[in-house]
Amino acid sequence: MFLSVFDVFKIGIGPSSSHTMGPMSAANRFLDLILSSDWPRPAGAHVAAVRMSLHGSLAYTGIGHGSDRAVILGLMGERPDSVDPDRMDAIIEEVERTGRITPPGHPGYAFQPKTDLIFDKKNPLPGHANGMTFSAYDRDDRLLLKRIYYSVGGGFVVTDTELEQMRASKARSSDKKVPFPFASARQMLDMAERSGMTIAQMKRANEEATMSREELNAGLDRIWEAMKSCIDRGLKNEGIMPGGLKVRRRARSIHDKLQEEWRSNKANPLLANDWLSVYAMAVNEENAAGGRVVTSPTNGAAGVVPATIRYYLHFHEDADQDGIRDYLLTAAAVGGIIKHNASISGAEVGCQGEVGSASAMAAAGLAAVMGGSPEQVENAAEIALEHHLGMTCDPIAGLVQVPCIERNALGAVKAVTAASLAIKGDGTHFVPLDACIETMRQTGVDMNEKYKETSTGGLAVNVVEC
Repeated sequence: MFLSVFDVFKIGIGPSSSHTMGPMSAANRFLDLILSSDWPRPAGAHVAAVRMSLHGSLAYTGIGHGSDRAVILGLMGERPDSVDPDRMDAIIEEVERTGRITPPGHPGYAFQPKTDLIFDKKNPLPGHANGMTFSAYDRDDRLLLKRIYYSVGGGFVVTDTELEQMRASKARSSDKKVPFPFASARQMLDMAERSGMTIAQMKRANEEATMSREELNAGLDRIWEAMKSCIDRGLKNEGIMPGGLKVRRRARSIHDKLQEEWRSNKANPLLANDWLSVYAMAVNEENAAGGRVVTSPTNGAAGVVPATIRYYLHFHEDADQDGIRDYLLTAAAVGGIIKHNASISGAEVGCQGEVGSASAMAAAGLAAVMGGSPEQVENAAEIALEHHLGMTCDPIAGLVQVPCIERNALGAVKAVTAASLAIKGDGTHFVPLDACIETMRQTGVDMNEKYKETSTGGLAVNVVEC
């Protein structure tokens, strides 16, 4: 099994990789399909209008997560990794005013957001909780083309056919030939023992089977630069976050207080936790505001990994750029195993699959750069994931704000604690990471749908009722 580090860490916009980046990418794919010859176009027929519907979790929490905005941006040809956040409002206002989408290279199509973008809560699609249907019509309103897409977490989008193939591929080896094709933590540890290599070294060897070392390092550095920039923006910005809950940004004020303590040399027994928390909150406040973030492995959990890397740079004297690269490679290896054997989607397994996975990835990465053996790294990931098992996804008002922002802070704290516990041991432990991942999957299957990113249960209901 091979999942690239650049599949785990993707640069895009908030507030949700499944609900924002996924729908935008699906719209991109549908536009590309319209211009292609990959569908039976009737003689003389031309696409004149486009319509789409959101289903399942996308229908229930799409407004709060900005799915409607993402679809409009995608249909205008904007892409998650390159859209200018400062232009998004103007682009959407243009579509709403004109009733047309005008993506580059296309003639333009009729699209009225109020009537042509449907939040269908009654008809979930069978393949995944995050389903979308895109349709194209001619000037006589005859259906020419229809496609179903699923946003399966971390910004990944697949058609219904691709989803079946993806699930089938879990039972067989990847088509990509890499030197260390581990599909489980057990395989990863066995390969590390036989090769004498670290997890980061094996992951690097896998990546360099498809790209040069220079390309890999540049890509890893670009990921960290985007993460760091997101932290810095979050520590500077203030005000009320969008969406109607009137939640105020707190990262800057907390950061200012920590800076004051740092300068005055005041004793603070919770100093490391405070820095971890403010870094994670800064990222997820930016995410909630629709800023540029990196899926780690999702947008809703985007603060955990950057916070622990910043913590590593802040508190470890031997921290350097090579260490950051090893951290990211190790974290991606663990994230790939989780995605392959369970899920990173809150709509499938709850927040245990988002913040829980992020915490496991962060714990593994931190344990690696602290000098941990492969066994200690695997132990760190297991500890972090184990103590997120059963966590529901119940965002209030469908917004990625409460409890999501603070949840990332606590996920980062758990990751550091897990890494520290693992490093102080010898790598032997009772619960294997693979067993923990399978438990997360089973828990997600058994979890009531109202606790899986639908905002129909948990805090999303009780806070409003109270």
